[in-house]
Amino acid sequence: MTGILEKIVAAKRVEIAALKRAEPLEKVRAAAQAAAPALDFAGALRGARPRGGAGEANIIAELKNRSPSKGEFPWHGDVTRQVRAYEQGGAKAISVLTDEPFFGGSPQLLREIKVITGLPVLQKEFVLDAYQVVYARALGADALLLIARILPGSMLGELVHLARECGLATLVEVVDGQELARAAQAGAEVIGVNNRDLGTFTTDLHHTLALLPHFNEGQVAITESGIHTREDVEIMMEAGVDGFLIGEALMVAPDPAAHLRLLRGLPQTEAAS
Repeated sequence: MTGILEKIVAAKRVEIAALKRAEPLEKVRAAAQAAAPALDFAGALRGARPRGGAGEANIIAELKNRSPSKGEFPWHGDVTRQVRAYEQGGAKAISVLTDEPFFGGSPQLLREIKVITGLPVLQKEFVLDAYQVVYARALGADALLLIARILPGSMLGELVHLARECGLATLVEVVDGQELARAAQAGAEVIGVNNRDLGTFTTDLHHTLALLPHFNEGQVAITESGIHTREDVEIMMEAGVDGFLIGEALMVAPDPAAHLRLLRGLPQTEAAS
C-alpha cells in the first residue's frame, strides 16, 4: 500500500481500537442479531438484460460528503433530499461512506439513510477487522464493502464468510487479475473493479475493461469510479458490466434524479421505475 490508502488504513486501525473499547463485541453482536433482515443487495443488481447488451443500467448511487481527491462536494447537505432523488432516479441500491476523517461520513449517516429508504444500503468502509463486519449489520447495513488490497492472505475469505453468517452481502473490490482470483476463491458473489488507483486516486476505465473477460458467469460485475456520462455507461454495459457504483457524478449534479435517469438511459421526462 502507498500514498493516501496507507494513511487511511493507519487512521482506521486507531479508530477500530477506540470503537472496540466504546462498544464491546458482545453488545454489537446482540444489536446485529436484533437487526431487521438484510435486503437483497445482489438480487437488486441482477437484471434480465443479457450480459453485453444495451438497456437500462443498474446503478448503486453513492452519498458522501467529501473525498481525498476532490475535497468537499458542493451539495446541499440535505440527506433526505439526496436519497429521495436517488429513489426517483431509479437507483437499485444506495452506498454510503461512513469514514469520517477522509470522507466526512459517520455510522449515524448510515442509520439515517436506512430510516429514509427501502433500497438496499451498502456501507462503504475500510474494513480491516471482523468486528467491523458485525458492526455493519448492527448499524442496519444490507451489504458491506471489502477491499481486497487491504485484506491479505485468508482474511478476505474469512470476512466474506463471516458476513454471510451475519446475513450481510458483500461487494468485494479488486483492481487487478490477482485480486479478482482471490475474490473468486473467497466465494464473492458481487465483485467491483475500482477504476481509481488507491495510491494516487487517479482513474482509468480500462481497469474494468481489462478484467471483465475473467469474471465467472455467476458473478455480478460492478464497475466503480470514473463513470460520468451515458457514453461511459454504454461502453461498460457493452463490455459486460452488470452494474455501476457512482458517487461523484451524482454528488455534483444540480439535479441528481435527472442525471441518474440520464445515466440509466431513460428520457428525462420519464418517471423513475
